[in-house]
Order: sequence, then structure tokens, then C-alpha cells
Amino acid sequence: MLQNNLIIFLTSNQEILWLGSTIFFLFSTILLYRLFSHTGLQAAVVFSILLANLLGPRLITIFNIEISLGLLFYASIFFATDVLSENFGKKAATDAVKLGFIVSLIMIIVMWLSLLFNPSHSSQTGEYSVKIHDAFKIIIDLTPRFIIGSLLAYYVSQRYDVWIFHKIKKKTGENHLWLRNNFSTLSSQFIDSSIYTVVVWWSIVDIRTAIQIGLAEYIIKAVIALIDTGFVYWARSSHNKKNNSIPET
Repeated sequence: MLQNNLIIFLTSNQEILWLGSTIFFLFSTILLYRLFSHTGLQAAVVFSILLANLLGPRLITIFNIEISLGLLFYASIFFATDVLSENFGKKAATDAVKLGFIVSLIMIIVMWLSLLFNPSHSSQTGEYSVKIHDAFKIIIDLTPRFIIGSLLAYYVSQRYDVWIFHKIKKKTGENHLWLRNNFSTLSSQFIDSSIYTVVVWWSIVDIRTAIQIGLAEYIIKAVIALIDTGFVYWARSSHNKKNNSIPET
């Protein structure tokens, strides 16, 4: 009964569901970091981009804004790479970006190959097998377009994010983490949204609608970037304590 009431409440309050999901995903990334250090953050990057690509075609509406569900996970990639940049350096963050890119390429090939397998036609499971095959076909047929667009947007914006983050850090030293985190994320998210809008949405809808979706998604990404600032400080504080150093004030 309690579970049903919770489901009804969340489906009726999409903004609360979105905010709760965002915070949960950021906490999950912190958990992976606490348990597995930089390896956990690299896993979070790969996990996030796979989910973002799979859920990219699904559109939802929050705050009366139509956006892709995939950006809930995609925006978290910038959080993970910023923590990697801050705590483990530019190389660790760049390696995570490359890892996510290569895994996504492998994912495209595997999904394409999976469609070449014919569904079972046995009397016991044939009907079920065909339904599952057709369902996957709908998802996978849409996904490559989103993956190609997101891969290009991902690689360009992420490499820029790591570059500008360390550019600012070189000038500010260990101070002003909030500045390099927010500026690098907000500017790289703008690049990401611009590329993704042109490559993906413009091929599906008219240019005006594509721009509207792109701007709406950037606004949501900016909100996530502001939310994750506290989590970035938390991650650095944990790193400092683990290495017996004094956290920055």
C-alpha cells in the first residue's frame, strides 16, 4: 500500500521525481567514489553515458519544459570528470572521457549485431520472443542517431571541460573550486547542447523546435551543475581527509 502510494505521488509530481532522481544519482556517484576511488568515478562516467544514450530518445516534461530523459544521467558525467580533475589530475579525467567514448562505440556495434539475431519461434516462447525483439528494435533503431550525436557532443564538450577546468585551476590554485566547477560545466554544457541540438534534434524536428528543446535542456543541465557544486566540495573534502591533508576554506 505504501509503495503504491509512493508511486502515485511520484508520477503525479514529476518535478519532485526529477529532483530526487538527480540527487540520488549524485549520491550514487559519490558512493562509487568513496568505495572505489578514481576507478569508481570512471565507472560512473561509463555508466552515465550508456544510460544517457539508451534513454536519450525518451522525452519527458518537467516545469512545463520538454527535455530528454537521458540528460539526467548525461549531466552527471561533468560532475564525475570535475571530481576526477580536482582530486586526481587532468590525465585521470581525460582517460575517463576516452573510456566513455570507446565503450559507447562498442555499445553501438553490439546493439547493431543484436538486431541481426532472429527471435525464437518455438511454440512455447515464440510470441513472447517476437514481442521482446520488436520492442528492442524500436529502441535500438532510434538509439544510434542519438548515440552518434551524443558521442560527438560528449567528446568535444568533455575535452573542453577538462581543459578549461585546469586552465582556471592554474590561475586560481587551490582556491575557488566553485568557480572552476561551475564555469567549466556551464560553458561545456552549452557546447554540448549546441552540438547535440544540431546533430540530433534538427534531424527529427524543425529547427525552431530543435532550438527550443536545446535551450530547455541547457537550462536543466545548468540547474544540475549548480546542484552538484556541493557534492564536488564533499568529494574533495573526503579526498583530503583520506590523504590526511587540510581541506580548503
